Amino acid sequence: MKRLRTRVSDLDRRRRHRSTARAILRLLPEPESWLDVGTGDARFPQAAKELFPYTSFDGIDPTARVERAREADRVEEAYVGSLTDERIATGLRARYDVVTLLRPPDPADELRAALAVLRPGGYLLLEGVDAAEELRAELESQGCTILPPRNRRPRPWTTYRVIAHKEPSAP
Repeated sequence: MKRLRTRVSDLDRRRRHRSTARAILRLLPEPESWLDVGTGDARFPQAAKELFPYTSFDGIDPTARVERAREADRVEEAYVGSLTDERIATGLRARYDVVTLLRPPDPADELRAALAVLRPGGYLLLEGVDAAEELRAELESQGCTILPPRNRRPRPWTTYRVIAHKEPSAP
């Protein structure tokens, strides 16, 4: 019974990851590069590669799991640490078409760091965020536009998703 629950849980996670990737597919059909922040074992990039086979997926995580994900070819480049670490962020500045944070950014410095590695014209995708209004001012001050959600009637089981488009003229 436990194996069945684990299998169902894995299938559900994969379905959610594909749904997240599809949210970008409608906006940017073929991004060149994508950074997954807090990637862990890189299950999200693995699922997203099914929809974006020509996209280069990189991952950053505070644990060594991201290096194992690189060895398993789930990400092309692996960074151990935090996006707020200047040593890492400097080399990644304005490098990515898409950046995902599949959990709320903590602290606000992480949000600014994610925007710094995003190219002008790129997309920042946040999930699990129940505070879109609180983020709006910060994202807009950084030259982003919050895209309206596709489903305007949130359901209790719906994961909140925020997609911000970094304007081409943004720093």
